[in-house]
Amino acid sequence: MNRTAAEVMEYLEPSVSESFKDFLVPIDENWQPADFLPDSQKEDFFDQVKEMREIAKEVPDDLWIVLVGNTITEEALPTYESWIMTTDGVDRDRWNGWSAWARAWTAEENRHGDLLNRYLYLSGRVNMREVEVTIQHLLNDGFDAGTMKDPYRSFVYTSFQEIATNISHRRTASLAKKSSNALLAKICGQIAGDENRHAAAYKYFIKRVFEVDPSNMMVSFCEMMKSKITMPGVNMRESKGKKGALFTDFSEVTQRLGIYTSQDYLDILKNLIAYWDIGNVRELNAAGEKARDYLMALPGRLEKIAERAGNNIPTINNHEFKWMLMPL
Repeated sequence: MNRTAAEVMEYLEPSVSESFKDFLVPIDENWQPADFLPDSQKEDFFDQVKEMREIAKEVPDDLWIVLVGNTITEEALPTYESWIMTTDGVDRDRWNGWSAWARAWTAEENRHGDLLNRYLYLSGRVNMREVEVTIQHLLNDGFDAGTMKDPYRSFVYTSFQEIATNISHRRTASLAKKSSNALLAKICGQIAGDENRHAAAYKYFIKRVFEVDPSNMMVSFCEMMKSKITMPGVNMRESKGKKGALFTDFSEVTQRLGIYTSQDYLDILKNLIAYWDIGNVRELNAAGEKARDYLMALPGRLEKIAERAGNNIPTINNHEFKWMLMPL
């Protein structure tokens, strides 16, 4: 008997609750932003901040731009939670397994923006008002992941994006370490660890769906890749800027530094195809088989496109990010 996506979500709900222990850390045992930053209750607070600011001076501007962009993306969390909560099968009005997961995931993710924001503020290296304006714009403009209310598409998106954010934070940590900023490296590395756990959770959820509703899951995966995975910061803008006008400039910096590249997009796709063992999924209907054929051929097509485009490092367009322009 065919099930709707909402019915499949209800069927899988018990296994979601059981998996919390594998993908989430108990709150009282988890790290908090205060664990990484100078303690304002200590007498040497200002000395610690001064030392932190001196070390921050050694970090190149491009890396600060990436760090700000990552922070802004993390701070748009309310948009992501409201999107997940409207997905079929996630009942925001009662404490079922899926809504409990959404709340717990949000609670862990919320620490990321808090920690990065406080670090930026104490560093003295960025124009915090401009950063805050961009955050408010991103929340106000909203975000369309292209998933509609389909939980299958939504979890494909989160699987992809959690891997992408893990890559971005992990590589930011590596570059911070090269700049002799051990604190920033530790902060970004810790956040990357969370993203890795969350990616594992969403990949697991999709794996369970494939066991129950393989054809519809395959079609949803295919449709998401046809429309391409949109980055959550795609609508990023500065003060008095147009919606999305800043994202191209920001992406150029991440590509140039190797923080997140078009090759990473391809590698994530390959990772998901392999993890969900797409080539060996059984009991597909005609639509599912057609979707599988498309997905199996997609990495090869993307590689050919990349080869034709070449591996040129993006040209510096000399955009002066307002985040980095300190007020007079």
